[in-house]
Formats: sequence, C-alpha cells, structure tokens
Amino acid sequence: PSDVMAYYLSKESQLKMHKETSTALELFMQMLIDKGEKDGIKENMNVMAGSGLVGIVKEVGPNYAKVRSIIDDSSQVSAMVSTTKDNFTVSGDLKSMNTSKVITFSGLRDEDDEVEVVAEVVGGATFAYDYTKKLLERGKSVVTSNKELVATHGAELLAIAQEHNCNYLFEASVGGGIPIIRPLNKCLAGNSIEQISGILNGTTNFILSKMIKEQMDFATALKMAQELGYAEKDPTADVEGHDACRKICILGSLAYGKHIYPEMVHCSGISRITLDDVEYAENAGYAIKLIGSVKPVGDDKITAIVCPRLVPKTNLLASVDENYNAISVTGDGVGDVLFYGQGAGKLPTASAVVGDIIDCLKHHNRVLALTWEDCHDKEYAVSYKKAEVSMYVRIKADNAEELKASISEMFGKLMYIERDGRPDDELAFITPNMVEEDIDANLTILSHSCEIASKIRLY
Repeated sequence: PSDVMAYYLSKESQLKMHKETSTALELFMQMLIDKGEKDGIKENMNVMAGSGLVGIVKEVGPNYAKVRSIIDDSSQVSAMVSTTKDNFTVSGDLKSMNTSKVITFSGLRDEDDEVEVVAEVVGGATFAYDYTKKLLERGKSVVTSNKELVATHGAELLAIAQEHNCNYLFEASVGGGIPIIRPLNKCLAGNSIEQISGILNGTTNFILSKMIKEQMDFATALKMAQELGYAEKDPTADVEGHDACRKICILGSLAYGKHIYPEMVHCSGISRITLDDVEYAENAGYAIKLIGSVKPVGDDKITAIVCPRLVPKTNLLASVDENYNAISVTGDGVGDVLFYGQGAGKLPTASAVVGDIIDCLKHHNRVLALTWEDCHDKEYAVSYKKAEVSMYVRIKADNAEELKASISEMFGKLMYIERDGRPDDELAFITPNMVEEDIDANLTILSHSCEIASKIRLY
C-alpha cells in the first residue's frame, strides 16, 4: 500500500483503528490474548503482527472495552500493517485518533527489544526477505503466511533462526487454516512419507467446481471468483498453478529434508480446460482438479509437479468442491491421511498465524525442530517426463474416426470416451500407463495428422 501505518497496543498506548479492512484483528487479539493465561504464556510478551493478515477493525464497536481490558490485564501486543515502506505512523488514543508520530523502520520493527515475535504478512520475496532476515538475526521469532518467501528462501531463513535461537514458523503458508505443517513435522515424523498430493489452491478449485457443477465456461467462472473475492484482479498466480507450486515446494522440502525450489517443479494451470474436457471426464468417471504432488523416486531424489488431473470419483479429492482445499499424505506406517478445510481467507489464515504465535510464546528461547537443508543440485528433482502416467487426450481432425487404427497402434489398449453431441471431427481417449515422454513422442507423430486439442494427466 502507498500509505504506511502501524498500530501499537500496550499498557501505555491505545489502538488506532484504520477505516479500511476487516474484523479479523478482533479474532487475532482475542484468540491470542485470551489463551495467554490458559497456555502459560508469560505476561508482558510483545508481538508484532501485520494487518495484511489479521486485518484492522473497521469500527471498534462494543468490543473496544473488552479488548482494551484484555490487553491491560495480559500480554502486550503490537500490530503492524503490511508495507514496503520505511516509515510507520504510530497512533495514540483510539477514540480521538488525533495523536501520531512517525518512526523509522529500525525504530519500531527490528530494534525494539521488547518485541519478541513478529507476524510478517508483507507478501513477496523482496522487502519481506530483507525484513525477515534482519528480524531473525536479532533473535526475534517470525511467523508468516508468505508462501512465496518460504518457498524461495525457507532453508536460509530457518538456518538463521536456528543460529540465533529463535523460530521461523509458517503454518499459514500452506492450506490457510488447515493444520498441515505441524502434523507433517511432528505427528507424522515416525513415517517415511511416500507421497504428498492434493488440491492446494481454492481459487482454481472454485472455478473448476463451477465448470463441473454448473457448466460455466472458464472465463465466466473466473469472473465470478473475482467478484466474490476468491480471485485477484490478476489471477495468473492462481490459475496458472504458481501458488500451488510454492505450497508443494514447502511441503516437499519439509517432508524430504532438502529445499525444493519452484523452478524445480513443472507447473501448468487450468486456463486451457474447456467444458468439453469436463464433460468427457465426467462421462469417464473422473473430475478435473488442479493437483500438486511430490514424492521420492529413489537415489535420494524426488519428483514434483503441479497440473490439472483427472481424479477418479472414487477418490475423496474428487468430491472437494468450491474454495476448499484437501491435502493427502501417504506414510509407510499411517497409510493415507487427508487434511481438509478452507485453504484461504482472513479468518482461517489468522487462525493458523495465531497458532504459530502461541507456539513461539510457549517455547520462548527454545528452537523448535523445523528445518531442512538447502539444495541447489539440479538433479535432485527428477523430470516428470520420466514418470509413468495415463493421459486423457482430445484430438480434432476431419478424418478423426479413420485415425483410430493409427492411435491404437501407437498406444496399444486404450479407452475411448463419448459425450453428448460429440462432433465427427473430435475424438477423446485415455492412454494406458506409459512413461510420459513416450506418450509425448507418440502425440508428436499423431499431431502431423490432427490437432492435439487437450491432454490432461490422470491422478
């Protein structure tokens, strides 16, 4: 934002509420401070939090007295708005809103010795990286929902936190309010993780749900998602899979102990999915979902990919609709475990951040066992082209029916799919399980005789 403001809560100063944003700060304050005595958090512990995540209450209303008394009787809390600027306006009395002072970046954020935990919600990996690194080097624990930062610099920031006896926690960076980082790191620590896969982006799942359930085309469903606030004005990061890619990088790094950078992961989105593809998938017993997945492939290597997939309707992921997320984890001991819930939104995300803040406060001056090694080995992530997969293919050709013999010769036993009103110049089929680069080689040959209108991997 162009205007930069900070809000400081303590026994000496009151909170100035901004006229914009939401009521999520009420949730943040009450969840955090009400749990203080119950969870054994010491008094006078300072926390800074970004309003990009927790919000700034639009109107104080009847909760002011309650919130103020909680603050006076318990921990001190600082709340800071997300920004890329160096100066902050710190407010005085809540009701008069007429006293303020400007203090510098170093003055409030990284040189304030009373602040021990910071919630970073600036977003991006430029200013947020410098800011977070400086805080960790000063021994201040940081919690974040910033998936781009964790996916890009997670290994480095975790190492800095460990070196300076503080913590870097990021439960909210994957799955919003769905607990997944902590269970993967703790509850499933006794397992060798055989695979992680799932629906990691609520925007694309909402769009696909509308295409499947209401036969909306992609553009119409995207517009609805934007009107409802599920999609950004520029939806590229969501619909082209970049958001889900960052999340699978974080999960894979945690599960397998080495940093997986986004550039190691093949990423494709849903913008080319048509209602024809949706109907063919439906008739074959599948639902199209954007799936992120990562798994080990032996020799201390992994493979990771984000792409649309045809998910069998017998699989629970096929029934995850609207803006919900679901993450499936397979362990050698526990088997399949599914984590399901709202993957985004102010309240679910604030819930996850509050949990991390409480974890930091309960483990003051103790480093939690959350880390992975950095890795710049380009061979660590094996190409997805080497994996075996079945592929849904839709082709267009004037002599489509005549091509069936050639297609069968290329792929062997395959399944043709029908749909109502299928035009004569169109065929859709599902290949047998084959190495993907062999499928591509066959499709390259086939493309000399027809248009490859669509290809989607099966789950």
